[in-house]
Order: sequence, then C-alpha cells, then structure tokens
Amino acid sequence: MTPESGPLSISVLGSGTSVGVPTIGCDCAVCRSTDPKDKRLRPSVLVRYGGRNVVIDTTPDFRAQVLRAGLERLDAIVFTHAHADHIMGLDDVRPFNYHQRSGIPIYGSADTMEALRRVFQYVFAEHTHESSIPRLETNTLDGAPFDLFGLPFLPIPLKHGRLDVYGYRFGAAAYLTDHSAIPEASMEALRGLDVLFLDALRRRPHPTHTTVARALEYVVELKPRRAFLTHICHDLGHAETERTLPLNVRMAYDGLEIQVEAV
Repeated sequence: MTPESGPLSISVLGSGTSVGVPTIGCDCAVCRSTDPKDKRLRPSVLVRYGGRNVVIDTTPDFRAQVLRAGLERLDAIVFTHAHADHIMGLDDVRPFNYHQRSGIPIYGSADTMEALRRVFQYVFAEHTHESSIPRLETNTLDGAPFDLFGLPFLPIPLKHGRLDVYGYRFGAAAYLTDHSAIPEASMEALRGLDVLFLDALRRRPHPTHTTVARALEYVVELKPRRAFLTHICHDLGHAETERTLPLNVRMAYDGLEIQVEAV
C-alpha cells in the first residue's frame, strides 16, 4: 500500500452464493437460522482507503448492500467476471451519478466488458435516452496492474470451471471469489498477505467452486496472516463451520469490517 492511500479497510457487502442465503423455497436449518451471520447476500466487498470507496462487483443486491453500509460516495467499480450474481446491480449506480455529478470508472477484463455491453445494451447505446442511465467510464484490463487513487490493484487470473476470471490483490489484501483453481503463477502473486479472501462454497465438491478443505490447503500454502471464506452456500452454518476452522481462518459474513495492515 502506498503512503498516499492511507489506512485500508474492507467491508463485506455480501458473503453468499449466487442464490443467496436463505435460499428461495428452502427450509433447511441454515435457511431457517436466526443467526444474522447466516443471512448472506450475493458476493461483494467495499474497499475504503484515502477517502475513496471502491466496490468489487455490483450484485443483484447492490442497492440493499450500499444502503446498509451507509455508502454515500462511489469512486470506482472493479469486476471479477460477468456472471449475473456479480453484475446485475449495475443500474443502481445512478444515484451516485446524480449526487457526484460525474461518471464512475469501471474495470474488468475484455470478456467482462463485452458481457456488460450486451446485458446493459441501453447503457452503452449511442442514442439519446428519455430516462436516466448509469454514467460509466470503461477501462478494459489486460492483466497488468492498474492504479486506483494511489493504490495499485493487481488482477489475479483464476479458473472458475472452464471460465477465466479475475481476483484482485490490493496492498496487503487479496479478494478471490468464484474460483475452482488458482494457477501456479497466480499463487506467487498471493504471498506475503495480511488478508486473503477465498471461495469456499461448501464441503462437497463442485465443478466451478472451491471446497472448504481446498481453501484451507491454499491457506497453508500461501500463509496469509488472516484468511476469510466467502461465497458460502446454505450447506454451511456460520457458527458450526467456524468452530472447525484454524484460528487464522474465519467465515466471512455480511457486514464484516476488516482493517488491513500496511505492506
């Protein structure tokens, strides 16, 4: 982290899987739980530093998430990939445009930007609009580090089943969601961390996500000071699962606030 960026904090806006927890129509113990840490919106985090606010992914719950977080300003959006649970709240950035009187820069891979233009065709269409639309400033990533307000963000290539997606390292933290494998080259970029977020969907194998056991293996190999499991489905109750984890590994939960040590 650069001196200009100051202290860095991460707020978990959502720690759930693509359908959230509780899941519609489900009466399992976790979906019926009264523990607020078992209530999980779709996966996203807010990164705050130097008076700036950067969101990673705009989930279908984006409006509820930023209202709950009390977010009044949004300086940039960084996308991991273009699955629905990571992009479908993009239209809800419009109030930030109104109040800030400016566009909001967005960052993502070429594939992600292509999908955003297709899904939100009305936003990018070159014609006059009768109603308001999000005002966005697009930035296509090629895998190289990029600077956001004095803090370098490094895209971390991951495999999400057959799909290539990004996680991100920023300062002494890294946020990896929706991954089934971390390529060896990416592993080298994830050493020396204070905070590491890892996908840990459930205990049973899944073709496009990491299990709790595999996430713990990554922690042993990468040796972050602290690790947080996210993108959690209703198979895992918060309190019960956390009792089985090493002391330096915790379950992420909606509303969790983390202060990140300087590099």
